[in-house]
Parts: sequence; C-alpha cells; structure tokens
Amino acid sequence: MSSLMIKTLAQLSSSTSKPAEMEVERFVSKTLELLQEEREAEIEETRLWQENICLKELQRKGVCLLKLQVASQATGLYGRTLIILEPRKHMGVSSLPSNNFGPGDIVGLYELDGVKPSSQLCTGVVTRVSQSAITLACEDSQDGLSLDTDTLYNLMKLANDVTYKRMIKALTTLNGYSSGPASNLISVLFGYSQPGCNSQPSDLCFLNTNLDDSQREAVSFALSQREVAVIHGPPGTGKTTTVVEIILQAVKQGLKVLCCAGSNVAVDNLVERLAKAKAKVLRLGHPARLLESIQKHSLDAVLAHSDNTNIIGDIRKDIDKALMGMKKMRDKGEKIHLKREVGELRKELRTREAAAITEILKRADVVLATNTGANDNGPLKGLPVEHFDWVVIDECAQALESSCWIPLLRARKCILAGDYKQLPPTIKSQTAASKGLSVSLMERLIQQHGESVVRMLTVQYRMNSNIMTWASEQMYQGKLTAHSSVENHLLRDMPGIASVEETITPLLLIDTAGCGLNEMEVTDEQSKGNQGEVDIVELHIKALTDAGVKPKDIAVIAPYNLQVDLLRQRLLLRYPALEIKSVDGFQGREKEAVVLTLVRSNRKGEVGFLSDDRRINVAVTRARRHLALVCDTQTVTTHAFLQSLIQHMTRHGDVRTAFEYLQDIVPQNYTRDHKDTKANRTKTSASSSSSSTPSSQLTRRGQPGSKVEPGHQLTSEGNRSQRGRQQTGSGPGTRSWARPSTPTEEDLRRDRVQYQEIKDKVERFLQDAAQDELRFPPTLNSHDRLLVHQVAEELGLNHESQGEGKDRCITVCRPPAGTHQAGEGQEPEPLQPAASLEEKKISCSAGSSHQSAAIDLKSLHLERMRREQEKRESKKNPETQASKKAKANTKKTKPGACELAMAATVDDDFDSLIDAVVKAERVCSFVKCKTSVIHLGQLCPFCNRQYCLGHHIPEVHGCGDQAKASARMRISREGVLYAGSGPKDKSLDANKKAYLHRKLDSKLKDMEKQRKTRAKESQ
Repeated sequence: MSSLMIKTLAQLSSSTSKPAEMEVERFVSKTLELLQEEREAEIEETRLWQENICLKELQRKGVCLLKLQVASQATGLYGRTLIILEPRKHMGVSSLPSNNFGPGDIVGLYELDGVKPSSQLCTGVVTRVSQSAITLACEDSQDGLSLDTDTLYNLMKLANDVTYKRMIKALTTLNGYSSGPASNLISVLFGYSQPGCNSQPSDLCFLNTNLDDSQREAVSFALSQREVAVIHGPPGTGKTTTVVEIILQAVKQGLKVLCCAGSNVAVDNLVERLAKAKAKVLRLGHPARLLESIQKHSLDAVLAHSDNTNIIGDIRKDIDKALMGMKKMRDKGEKIHLKREVGELRKELRTREAAAITEILKRADVVLATNTGANDNGPLKGLPVEHFDWVVIDECAQALESSCWIPLLRARKCILAGDYKQLPPTIKSQTAASKGLSVSLMERLIQQHGESVVRMLTVQYRMNSNIMTWASEQMYQGKLTAHSSVENHLLRDMPGIASVEETITPLLLIDTAGCGLNEMEVTDEQSKGNQGEVDIVELHIKALTDAGVKPKDIAVIAPYNLQVDLLRQRLLLRYPALEIKSVDGFQGREKEAVVLTLVRSNRKGEVGFLSDDRRINVAVTRARRHLALVCDTQTVTTHAFLQSLIQHMTRHGDVRTAFEYLQDIVPQNYTRDHKDTKANRTKTSASSSSSSTPSSQLTRRGQPGSKVEPGHQLTSEGNRSQRGRQQTGSGPGTRSWARPSTPTEEDLRRDRVQYQEIKDKVERFLQDAAQDELRFPPTLNSHDRLLVHQVAEELGLNHESQGEGKDRCITVCRPPAGTHQAGEGQEPEPLQPAASLEEKKISCSAGSSHQSAAIDLKSLHLERMRREQEKRESKKNPETQASKKAKANTKKTKPGACELAMAATVDDDFDSLIDAVVKAERVCSFVKCKTSVIHLGQLCPFCNRQYCLGHHIPEVHGCGDQAKASARMRISREGVLYAGSGPKDKSLDANKKAYLHRKLDSKLKDMEKQRKTRAKESQ
C-alpha cells in the first residue's frame, strides 16, 4: 500500500507540474519575443537618431547632451572610472538642458564632432543626474581612457544591452527552474496553486505605533501569507512606512531580506527609513550615485572599514598613480608597461574585494539593490542560493515583470508593493506594449487572484482633501480618506507665509481658453511647448514666492520636454531651488505646491499622450497643499478623464482666466470672431429687451462665486475676470468654493436686501448736509462694492474706488454745484480713466440696456473718456460748449450704431426705427460723415461696420488696437511682417539641399554618358 500511495502521489505531482511548466514556458517564450521587439525598437531608434537627426534636435529630444566638459575623474568600486560632466562654465551655463537620462542608463561618450560610432570614446552607466551635472561609471577602453578637462564632449543615450541581457538570463533560469527556494512561489505566481496562509500570533507587537488601521491590516496580512502578498499603496498613503514595518518584523523573526525596486530613488528611500530604525542594512550600487545621508551604508563605505581596507586603498592609489603616469609618459614602451601594471592591480583589487564583499553581505540583515542590480554577476554571486528568506519589491507596478524575476528566484516568499494606477514601465515599442509587455507582475497578479492577495492602504497623509477627492473617485473607487492632519492644510498654515488668495486656495484652475495661447507648432509631434502658459506659470510662481512660499517647496510639472526647457530657461535664473521636471521624472515625489501646465491648446482638440489617465493621476497627486492647473479647457475637455478633472476643480477650486494674469494679452494675441460677435449681439439684444430685473439681479455676473464655464471662450465684452469665492467661516475646514451656474431665488433675495441696505445708507448721507463724503469700509466684498457703484450711478453721485487688494474702499460724494442729478435727464457721471475691473463690470452691466452688444469694454472706455474730456472743456469754456450744443441741435449728423442704440426708447415707432437703421447703414459709420457707402464702401473686419474710403483705415475710425493685435497674430503665426511681404522662409536645410545636389550631379553624369557624340562635318 505504501508503494502504491507513493506512486500515486508522484503521478499527481507530475500531472500538476506539467501544466505549470507549460504555462511558465509559454510566458517565457512570449516575453522573450516581446523583449526582442523592444530591444530592436530601441536599437533602431538610436540608429535613426545617429544617422538622420542633427545634434541639436537630439538634445531637444532629451537623449543627447552637447558640449560637456570633465569636472572630475577618479577610480571607484571594481576599478571603474567615475567621470563627472557638466556644462561649459565660461559660457555662463549652470544647468543641463532637460533630458531623459537617469541612473542605470547606458550612454556613449563621444568627441565633439558628432555621435557616430567612429567618434565614440567609451561607454558607461549613468550613476547620478542632477540639474547641473551628470556622473558616469565607465570601463576603460583597450587603449586606456584619458580625458582632457579643457576638451568638450558629447553624451548620448544608448540601447541598454546590460539590463536586457540580465532579464534574458533571468527568464532562461525561470524556464529551467526545477528545484530551489522559489519553486512554490513560481507555482502561485502563475496560478497553478492558491496562495497559502500561516497562522499569525494575535499579540503582534508593532514597532511603529503610529500605523493606522489599514496599515496594520496590511502588515498582519503580509506576515501571515506563505508565498506572496501585495500591498496596494495609492499616493500619500504611507506605502513606504508599511513596507519598512514589514521588513523590520521579518528581521525581528531572524529572516534575511532582499529588498529591491525598479529605480535607485526608491531604493535610497528605503535605505534611509530602515537605517533610522537601526537595522543592519547594506546598499548595493556605486556610492557616487547614492545620497550623502546613506553613503555610509553603501557596500563601498562598509568595505572601506573592513580588515582589508588598507590593502584595497593602496591598490587603488597605485591604479590612480599609474593612470596619471600614462598621461605624462611619451615613451610607448613605458605606456605599455604601465598599462599591464594597471591590469594586474585591478585583477588583485577584484579578488580582494570579492572576498570582503561576501563576508559583509552575510552579516547584513537587509540587502537593498535595484531589480537588475540583484543579478548573479554582481556582488551577490558569492552568496548561496538559499541565503535570502524574503524578497520585497517596492514600486513593482513601474517595473517590467521580467526584471522582477531577477531577484524573485532567490527566495521562497515575496512582498510586492506599489500602485498600478500610476505610470507603467517605460516601453519604446508600442507593439510590444500592446501585446502585454507593459503589464506589470503586480497588475497581472491582481487580475489573476483578485482581492485574496491584496491589501489596499486607504488613509492618505499628503494631500488636502480637495486635491485627493478627484483621484480617489476616478482611480481608487472612492476608498481614500484624508487624515485629519492634512485634510484642510493650506499654504498659509506654513510659517512665514501670508494669507493671500494664492495661499488659501488648494485648487486653482487658470483657463486659457479663448485667449489665443496656442501650443507651438513644431515638426516633432512628441515635443510640444506653449509660451503663453510659461508666462502664466512665471506670474503664479512670483505670486507664491511674494507670499512667502519658498521655491524649494514648489514644483513645476510639464508633460513635454520642450515645455520643460522653456520653463527652465525662464525660471531657473531667478529661482535656482525651483524643481522643474516632466511627469515621469517626478513620480514618487511630493511638494507643498505644484503648478501643472498641460501645454495642449489647438482647434482640433488633440491632447496627445495626455490621454494616459495614469500620467495625469501622477501629476495631480504630487501636490500637498496647493495645485495650480494651467490649461486650455476647450482643448483638454475633449478627453473624458481630463474633463472630470476640470469639472472637479471648477466645483471645489478657484477658477481664473488668463486675462487676469496677462492683461496685455487681449491687444496682442486675441481677436474676436465676427460670426460670434453677431451671435452675441443677437443674444445680448434679446436678453436686454426681455430683462426687466432690478439692478441687484443685473450684477450677478461679476459677483464672487460666479462661474466661468470650462471651455467657454471669453469675448472682450464678457468680463475679463469672473472668479471669486463664497467664504463661510475662517478656519481651514470651513472654506468652500461654490460656483452656482445660475443664481437661485435665495441669492436674488439676498441681493435685493443688500441693495436696499446700501441705498438707504446713501440716502441718509444725502439728507445729512454736514457730511461731505461717505466712505464705505474695505471689508466689503467685490459684489457689495458693485452694488455701491450702482446706487451711486442711479442717484447721480460721484463714486471712486481707491486702494488695492484688501485696502480697496469706495468713497461716495455729492456732485459739484451746478450739475444735475441723474434723475433729471442727464446721463450719469462717467467712470474715472483708471477704473478698476469692478468698475468696468459696472459700466458694462449698467449700459447693457442702452448700448449695442458690439461695443466692447475698450470702446466703451474710450467713449467715456471722450465724454469726460468734453465735460472738462465745458467747465472751462461754458459758452463754447453751449454754442456747440445749439449747433448740434439745429444741424443733423449721421449717428453711428452706438448713438442709434442709445437714442432708441421703448416708445419709438418700430417702422421709423427700421428706416433709421437702413439709412445709417447706407452712409459711412464715422461720426458726422455723410458719404454714401452703397457702391464705394469698406467693411471693417474688427467692428463690422461700413466706412467710406476716407475713414476705412482702422487707425482712423478707432479700431487701431484691434488692427495691431491682428497684425501681431499674423506675424507670430505666419511670419508675415506686413501684407505682401510673403510667407516665412521655408528653404531646405543644408543636409537635404546637399543630398539634392548630389542626386542632380549623379543624374547629369548618367545623361552625359548616354549622350552620343556628333560626327564632325567634312570641310
């Protein structure tokens, strides 16, 4: 019976292992094919860059850095040469241009003449990248590497064959894996056995007593699982804190842990946290790459304090001395001798270091490295296969699954942590990505086993609740909640920061729709820029810093490298501590304030790779207290996910237009569409004829809390500024930003009550003859100040707004003696020339029932200026003004559209009004000009009126500013300085022109060979 049972069990095990082996074999076969496609795409991209694209274009793409000089050169671990490259100092350049270089990238160092293989000096691995320098770890070439500090070099990103080879080797090992510590783990990860669970003691003592309930549950779950546990940590939920607690609990049980991540930044973060907890940690990787705070935990630093320190140090000094001697030596024989000596020294250095490294690794409780850094050819090659009990992979969702299998084959249990709702692994080949290469191990495991292997962290400690709510609803099923410590925190709560509009707003949407701030049209569709949004970002950064926010607490994020370049050129000189990066470069980071510019602004509504939901999720969730979004809502709302973000910011944040930041943008970049003008004129006239509401209802447009609909294109008559807040209370938790699209009955009732209170106060002032003026306090909000202006206009009083910001107040006084009240037939006193934005709103709303909708704010302002000048002259020369009025009454002149609209009343006969309009359209629209325009007339494209040949020039009849704006737009868009000057230069570049010349010469030579010689005529 016992032999039969053994035989049966063997058959069952073989039957279950066969499908598992087949599944692993299929996975490995498919992944190898996709990796090969990715590899070929990367090589092909590099080849095309080197052959067909100029150097400056490569640098703009972020894959090449030009004209770098050597700042320092030294020998590092394993005898590799460390080279620090930086921009030319004598050119005044202090920072590198925006680039895609990162730690672990394979790069080539070239001579200044190009990036062709013939000019390549060596290859290396990027170990560190900052805004001012880049560090390489290079292997010496066969002739020895000798770089001159006065010579300039080029650096280019190459296809990473090292990482590719390591992943291929790991997959090959996985395919033939038969027995070892990871046998059960492989079966679970490929779905042929269910995850097991161990009994966990109920009296688990947490080392970190500040963990919340979801974190405690995740720690307990990870410790109880037998093969695998997944910790899903959305942004700011303390994922690293939870992972550190899990690792420390494992160390407490006497287990050896290998901790990995896809990026060096994530590994360094774990090292810092574990080192503070007094764990025995060892960081693999070159110390030149590591942060200064953790360099003492690096392998090189620990090795320096070992027993072999003096011997290893002497060997390195001998190597450096020999290299310096090779530079000075002119004798070829001596150089060969020194080169041979360097080789022998490096061999001895490797042998002694390998023995010391193995001893150091065995003493460490936690070994940390990148996924590819945990390969068998590195420092771990001296350890036995069963050395590690656990493998912890942080940021697993951002790493290729094939790279995760490099460390996974070393342990019987794995802990995967990350957020698969953020950016996926970076893949060059879209074909490979669509076939499944972009699916991470974490995402595949959740799809395979569901919630049985996952625990999600639900309390976030980073963002203000208004910033968090959108990400929670759109990406995390609404499960996230903000901790009380961050729920209502704002920039103003930080020490030394003033309480201004920018610092009390967690969400700010700056809408550029209709402002003419279109994206830059470049030939490369993958690189976009928007100069107008750069200007707005600069002004907003200035507002934040003026309020006391430190530049180091602010981040500017842009999705395109070209926009990153524009931002750095504009801002870094003034704010050196300001971080300006792409979305990919800022993953895993956070800042107190984040300014996000989306760049895209076009008529087609194209958003490019902004359609990647996870990319936008990463960008938004970097902010802690303040998020400012600069975008063209009319363009980005064509995508549903971006539209949800705009709607959320509209409901819970402050909405502004670009006009508020760039007041000169209207005459420079903005022209109205004549079709829209006609439509708006019809709508305005219809609304003005049908409205008989009180003045309080007429002013709701400019009231705080009024809403600018996203995507709505503001016209010049539609108030530049439509923003504000309805503030309730003063605490962080009592502030809301409600924006009703239409006023409710309660709002209208409140307006009428407020209007009547202000009117009663002004009437009491009129009855008190001893009081010269009435000053309203600066505590009034903009809506109440609007009502004060209206009451003063109705009663014919002089009213003036003084001060700025919180100090703005209104003074109302009686008109000078001899003037009539508004009720006696005279028009109200015009506003002062320096009228504020609110007073412009008043003039627009107060005159909407008397003037045509075609009159914009600027035209209305000029008209009022003219009337004011006439009144000042009338005070100086009353007789002359009286004669002018008498002459005007006796002599009829042709009224313009504005005068017709002002003269029209309800009692006028409709037929006579039609006749007056028809007559007005037959003559020149210029004031007092009677010339007929039936046959010889010009239609002004700006005011849409007919003028004679003597007044049709825009500068003559008052449309000069619009004409200048149109000319600027044409110059910036077409490169045409004036009509008839021709289009911009579209000549061929030098390379294409030379190619065409060579082709023409070749064709001429062929035709010359085919041509037959003519026989000489006989004399």
